[in-house]
Amino acid sequence: MLPGNLNGCGCGLACLQAEKVFGELRYLDPRYMEGMEIYSTTLWHLQRDVALSALAQELTEMDLNSPQAWCVAGNCYSLQREHDVAIKFFKRAVQVDPTFAYAYTLLGHELVLTEELDKALPCFRNAVRINPRHYNAWYGLGLIYFKQEKCVLAEVHFRKALGINPQNSVLLCHVGVVQHAQKKTEAALETFTKAIELDPKNPLCKFHRASVLFSIEKYKAALEELDELKEIVPKESLVYFLIGKVYKKLGLTHLALMNFSWAMDLDPKGVNNQIKEAIDKRYLPDEEEFAGEMDIESETFEEATMTDGEDVQLHAAESDESL
Repeated sequence: MLPGNLNGCGCGLACLQAEKVFGELRYLDPRYMEGMEIYSTTLWHLQRDVALSALAQELTEMDLNSPQAWCVAGNCYSLQREHDVAIKFFKRAVQVDPTFAYAYTLLGHELVLTEELDKALPCFRNAVRINPRHYNAWYGLGLIYFKQEKCVLAEVHFRKALGINPQNSVLLCHVGVVQHAQKKTEAALETFTKAIELDPKNPLCKFHRASVLFSIEKYKAALEELDELKEIVPKESLVYFLIGKVYKKLGLTHLALMNFSWAMDLDPKGVNNQIKEAIDKRYLPDEEEFAGEMDIESETFEEATMTDGEDVQLHAAESDESL
């Protein structure tokens, strides 16, 4: 589970539709518990903190012996980044019902967020032991192996999840990431293309494909992808940063400087990008490199505006039209 525009579930419209259906269900039967843990995850991805908090309070007051109620409470505190409390509540859900696979999965993902991978691993294994078709747990196992740089194992588990849920663009995207990590570049591009066909508005898939295109020096194709992505997530600093890198490679210095400047305005320290938690650092800079590059480009930008201000303004106007 990863929040934000680019590294969340990537469900977009599906999440909104699910929220609507669950909301109608709650209206018809406020005491209905089945599926409320999934509803809470939907609210988590959509960052509906008020609605999630209200749901958690209602369900825990209704039935403290329900694993769904504790899962909802755990998701509520997870959204507030109170991970220790969230872990405590997910563990309580497991205690209430040791056969509730989703509780193990939520606990595993929360432990991944706190980088406790060794503790998360058995959680996901318990989930698939209870329910072998619980694709979220297979995805969790793949995520751990990817973080451990065991890319072959990661791909195996991502594909296991994909076999259960073949229409999930996020799972396809993760397969593409591990393929690229194994230097299967053409296969990765094909996988990202399939993922985008399933969900044309999935920003994470488009960003990964643009990043791979940039890494193999297909700069114009990368730029086309990034221009489309900019329309979907106009406030993601690394999108502008990568656009700047592309323009720099193409020798269009002023356009590069303008995009570096926009990226720096969106995130001056280069550390608060939601996207950074989801990207493969093999083809994008780490935190320090990003901030350092931004400082260098900022200085160059200031020099350029002093020596060739009219040209910079012209390109700025052209770029504004494309936003």
